[in-house]
Amino acid sequence: MQYKSQAVAKPYFIAAIGLFVGQILFGLIMGLQYVIGDFMFPAIPFNIARMVHTNLLIVWLLFGFMGAAYYLVPEESETELHSPLLAHLMFWIFLIAGALTIVGYLSVPYASLAEMTGNNLLATMGREFLEQPLPTKLGIVVVALAFLYNIGMTILKGRKTAITIILLTGLIGLAGFFLFAFYNPSNLVKDKYFWWWVVHLWVEGVWELIMGAILGFVLIKITGVDREVIEKWLYVIITLALVTGLVGTGHHYYWIGAPGYWQWWGGFFSALEPLPFFAMVVFCFNMVNRRRRQHPNKAATLWALGTAVMAFLGAGVWGFLHTLAPVNYYTHGTQITAAHGHMAFYGAYVMVVLTIISYAMPILRGREVNPERAQVLEMWAFWLMTVSMVFITLFLTAAGILQSWLQRIIPNPQSFMQVQDQLHIFYWLRELAGLVFLIGLGVYLYSFFAKDKPQTVEVSEPAPTATVASQPATT
Repeated sequence: MQYKSQAVAKPYFIAAIGLFVGQILFGLIMGLQYVIGDFMFPAIPFNIARMVHTNLLIVWLLFGFMGAAYYLVPEESETELHSPLLAHLMFWIFLIAGALTIVGYLSVPYASLAEMTGNNLLATMGREFLEQPLPTKLGIVVVALAFLYNIGMTILKGRKTAITIILLTGLIGLAGFFLFAFYNPSNLVKDKYFWWWVVHLWVEGVWELIMGAILGFVLIKITGVDREVIEKWLYVIITLALVTGLVGTGHHYYWIGAPGYWQWWGGFFSALEPLPFFAMVVFCFNMVNRRRRQHPNKAATLWALGTAVMAFLGAGVWGFLHTLAPVNYYTHGTQITAAHGHMAFYGAYVMVVLTIISYAMPILRGREVNPERAQVLEMWAFWLMTVSMVFITLFLTAAGILQSWLQRIIPNPQSFMQVQDQLHIFYWLRELAGLVFLIGLGVYLYSFFAKDKPQTVEVSEPAPTATVASQPATT
């Protein structure tokens, strides 16, 4: 660890992993509720389980992004963090606010929670992914502003690199677009129009800048390729991501009452969105092939390559499958959307956070890399989680195709619940794949505590030396 203040990242990474476990557990609860409707009811209704599952995803990824920034910015800027104390303070504020929000979801009816937290003063609750009470949203703004101040001041007083500039731009966009979470017009069309300015412009806009900066930093460290080469690639990827992602927001405007030209603008630019992800695949593999050093952290290299491939498949390929209006007309809101969402989030953002944790956490714990056995376990975890996510995506895709056919295409479409009854086999298979994912996550957690077995050195017994007995002299 080159700078003492980089240690601030460690609690952020630990909190991210802990919340990740909670997200998966609530995902499994939801999966069972798809096939066993009263599972854990009324203790945890489906709408609450879903809310906790998605909110934990957002919060733990934000913890991961913050930890990544606190780790890489001092090293890139070649200076200590502006205020480690402020970083620690914001960590506890964010963690406590997030925990209290989850407790509120689980212990108080949502309508009562809204009344208790001032939603009548400024109505911001009740929208998917933005269900947080008003005090929580205000807390997020405070944490984000303090975080940006801390990171920005560090960058200003130190060296400026393409990685820190791209990262800071993405973080500013993240904070700026979140302000639309406070805008909740009564007109449903306007509500949905600007709701996507948070949801889409996060995950298909500014978050991609953050992902690119983190990947670029890790690749510089593990490959030894010239910084100039990696930065040129990053500029190309980020330009493609912003051009296609920002205008590509229009593919969410097809059926909400927005002007018809969004079908053309949204369809064309969102069809180009796989390009930056394909460029990222080429970029990552090209950098690894051109590496000047064989970094001992093989697990971090695997996570970096996996991020590029899975992001391309989930966000690029599965996004393209149903992004054009003539296809989206039938698939909108079906399990195909869920398939795309699962693989895209995992490939693009879950894996990039695990990439930086895989690289940085051993250094934060006082060693260059984890022991060989720990790395082997971590790579097993990589394959268990990644392969199971591929199967989750395939099962949901099959369910979505059948759902679209039975519910929207055949001459006598069936009702929603009739169709859901015929999808149970896919939901059970999805649940089994989710259990494998949980096992992989368990292996990943265990890898942090695994140590190499002490090698036993066999000590061979010395060969017996021949002794000659003294014979009595013969006379």
